[in-house]
Amino acid sequence: MTALFTNPLPIPVLGFCAYSGTGKTTLLKQLIPLLNQRGLRLAVIKHAHHNFDVDIPGKDSFEMRKAGAKQVLVASNMRWALMTEDPLDDDPQLQHLLRQIEVDKVDIVLVEGFKKLALPKIELHRAAHNKPLIHIHDDNIVAIACCDETTVPASLTRLDLNNVAQIADFVQHYQQNWQATVINLPVDASKAAKIDDTANNKNGISVSQGVAAVLAQITPTNHPEVVDLIDIDNHVLAQDIISEINVPQQTNSAMDGYAFAFNSIANAPLKVVAEVLAGHHYPNILQDGEAVRIMTGATVPQGADTIQAIELANEQNQKLILLETDKIIKGQHVRLAGEDIAQGQVALAAGTRLGAAELGLMASLGFHRLPVFKRPIVAVFSTGDEVSQPGDQLKANCIYDANRYTILSMAKKLGCQVIDLGIIDDNEQTLTNTLIDAGTKADIVISSGGVSVGNADYIKMALANVGNTHFWRINMRPGRPLAVGNINQSLFFGLPGNPVAVMVAFLQFVQPAIRKMAGEANWLPQFIPAIASQPLRSKTGRTEFLRGIYTLGPDGKIHVSTTGAQGSGMLSSMVNANCLIVIGDDHDTIPTGGSVFIQPFADLL
Repeated sequence: MTALFTNPLPIPVLGFCAYSGTGKTTLLKQLIPLLNQRGLRLAVIKHAHHNFDVDIPGKDSFEMRKAGAKQVLVASNMRWALMTEDPLDDDPQLQHLLRQIEVDKVDIVLVEGFKKLALPKIELHRAAHNKPLIHIHDDNIVAIACCDETTVPASLTRLDLNNVAQIADFVQHYQQNWQATVINLPVDASKAAKIDDTANNKNGISVSQGVAAVLAQITPTNHPEVVDLIDIDNHVLAQDIISEINVPQQTNSAMDGYAFAFNSIANAPLKVVAEVLAGHHYPNILQDGEAVRIMTGATVPQGADTIQAIELANEQNQKLILLETDKIIKGQHVRLAGEDIAQGQVALAAGTRLGAAELGLMASLGFHRLPVFKRPIVAVFSTGDEVSQPGDQLKANCIYDANRYTILSMAKKLGCQVIDLGIIDDNEQTLTNTLIDAGTKADIVISSGGVSVGNADYIKMALANVGNTHFWRINMRPGRPLAVGNINQSLFFGLPGNPVAVMVAFLQFVQPAIRKMAGEANWLPQFIPAIASQPLRSKTGRTEFLRGIYTLGPDGKIHVSTTGAQGSGMLSSMVNANCLIVIGDDHDTIPTGGSVFIQPFADLL
């Protein structure tokens, strides 16, 4: 199987792959103008299997390149082109080619060819060519455009190879619903064990390396329990739920109007033989030339296949005149039985977190109890002689404990059972006893403070007494110091002491750990492309998390600006923000109008 695709751009990339002669170029020549008409701005990368020239022999640009120039850029008021001499032993790297695209001028990149590379693709297939299907060996195929003779698995979208408009619909939907999910290059989780401590990582490790190392230590829960629907909110589903009924159960009307057979339109006026209300039905078979008055949700009678809205019809003395008959489409305003969910279909998959919409769906299918995974238990404490309990008198040279409350709140929003261990003194024996106790009660133990270089070593000594713990420097700001390890069978996180750093570290490292442990095996953080409303500064080699405010601009795109001062102790910057602005470790500055990723707070904050 192929590897998963890592997209370096804040816009979607979609490939078209097929064996030679299937018609990729022919399709794209028809598809591109159609997508342009729909307002999509396109870039195309085409894979050529041979040497080629893009300029004409005898022209200055051609002669300069042939004379030995590695790059020649030709420009006019109409277009510009960059020609690069870069001989390679193998195919060019797609990620390198993608980075040449001006993403502020493009909505989606279409790639022709590169069928062996990992990127989301539409496969084109003609059964008459007797070629094997590519999707069998490529997990990145998202749809198959084919002829009637080709068999397509139910897990993939089937498109008509000869219906360009349908393929355009798919591409447009893909572009509109695409979300970036990866910022750093993926790290092989098998390498995570090699990341042990700061002594071996003096220069620090990347965010993606840290996340991979954390997830490598997580074993998803395998302890399901059956819980009543009323008590199940925010649990994670332990097994697939199969619908026992069709939704809707019967073919019904999507609006108030008149139901009739489409072929009866020519027999006007139609005879209105009955009225069908929601919860009732017409017991007879509707004949040609007959219609029933029907209400929204009512069962469509046998013999009827089309509904006209009540405001587009005139009824007098049980005679029905249909208006605008030239615009009536067979099957309009009819909701077919099983159209939403068919009997025997998977209604919700195992690993789904159950929120309001999911609970409503389960109730609509008649389920009152569901198998779910047990909630992870999280124990939380703060350390430091300088930390005071809110409500107590603030001692000199001290601060109130904010971190414990933000951690407890985020853990609760992830559906965890929480244990508040309070504030623990800077004392090795006290901390050791606390960790031993927490390790027997909780699946995850979280502390804040005491893990920075130069801090008192009480927490480190206590951890050494009871568990196996690694201290890492993460190349990120805020939140550079991080401790991860085990106490008995429990996972331990030692988070930084600064309040903003605690929240950022929880979002990036603790959240994916909790979700995996809770059974959300396929969860990925949500990163959305946005346009910077101001210049943003970072440092190459470090991932920057700025507090930001995003809005939808008049151009229909997301724009983001910072909340102002970005000190890691300034909780007001989190209160005023609705997202993190994420600047990857390969950037040092983002200009105004440049592309960035944002991580919305909607899940936890």
